[in-house]
Amino acid sequence: MNVSEQEQDIVIVGGGICGLATALALRRKGIKSMVLERSETLRAAGVGIIMQPNGWRALDQLGVAAKLRQTCTEIPSGVFISVAEGKYRESELPLGKGELRCLKRMELMKALTEELPVESVYLGCRAVSIVLDPLTSNPLLQLHDGTLIKAKIVIGCDGVNSIISKFVGVNSPKLFSRCATRGFTYYEGAHSFGDKFRFYSSNDVTLGQLPVTDKLVYWFLTRVLTSQDLSDAKKDPTYITKASLEAIKGFPEEIVELVKNTEPKALYLTELRYRAPWDLVHAKFRKGTVVVAGDAMHAMCPFISQGGGASLEDAVVLARCLSEKLKQAKEGGGNRLVEEALDEYVRERRMRVFWLSLQTYFMGLAQDNTSKVKKALGIAGLILVFGDQRSHTDYDCGRL
Repeated sequence: MNVSEQEQDIVIVGGGICGLATALALRRKGIKSMVLERSETLRAAGVGIIMQPNGWRALDQLGVAAKLRQTCTEIPSGVFISVAEGKYRESELPLGKGELRCLKRMELMKALTEELPVESVYLGCRAVSIVLDPLTSNPLLQLHDGTLIKAKIVIGCDGVNSIISKFVGVNSPKLFSRCATRGFTYYEGAHSFGDKFRFYSSNDVTLGQLPVTDKLVYWFLTRVLTSQDLSDAKKDPTYITKASLEAIKGFPEEIVELVKNTEPKALYLTELRYRAPWDLVHAKFRKGTVVVAGDAMHAMCPFISQGGGASLEDAVVLARCLSEKLKQAKEGGGNRLVEEALDEYVRERRMRVFWLSLQTYFMGLAQDNTSKVKKALGIAGLILVFGDQRSHTDYDCGRL
């Protein structure tokens, strides 16, 4: 940006899936916004994203689902494979009702971006601070280059380490005891895995494997977090591959080959950070006309694969709530009506993301073999609280 100061109606901080989806949802309602992304290019860390029925409902509302369905295979069934001492026991993996597919994250980002005006997404713009103007109570955003943006509304979609969530008063995320590795493996001819979701489990290690197309397979692995995983080694593809292969000793040979043949540039290792479910019950997600969405609101571990779907739901609900009040605001009562809209959005989303986060938390504990107490608590929580463990995919965020 060349100007040192400017005024904007709606500024979205963060150009990831949630930020782009929110901008598109607003655009579908005839509302302009500006997206600020700190990176010089649009990024899609994590390579793949599992999209379940609730996520597809949101994508339908955003108007990009049909295009995305052409890029990936539908997955009708799943199999659970227990690995113990070189022996494999298979059973059905219930997937619930409705549409399940695995998307390339960049395909999703591309689909969202293509529906937005070029001038609405600003790359290389890092927000470093936010305050409320003492005169107008509107948010003032300071960027790393000294630019000051006077906004009427700021939406924080800036991820797990969000500066916007800190501003509104959301507790810092916690570090989970496991880490996740994700990768894409390409098969020149065609892979032999068919259209099934395969989930392998052995002691402290779980590995999921899903087809994206007949030539591309997405896989994710979770295991106990080590000190090396928190060091710079986590960025080294050689270390990631070695640690992954060590973790899956005893797994079927085709899975070992799957991991071994993953392209280095399509390999990611991340520690898992989450906002505690109990923190979400009373957290203040709004301050003035500033609000949060996506990971900035409800960062959760990937154990039920709902981070992306929940972020898309946020976008639809937020745009719907805002559009209704902004029409009234033209006749007066601007900030008050905006705050009412944001409160309505928070009310609608709070318990949805609480239950998703709680189920994810229990699922993570149930996979934790380092503590029998934690494991028992996780299993008990899933049985007692979440009898139907696929019901989270039934959710419908409603019409845009």
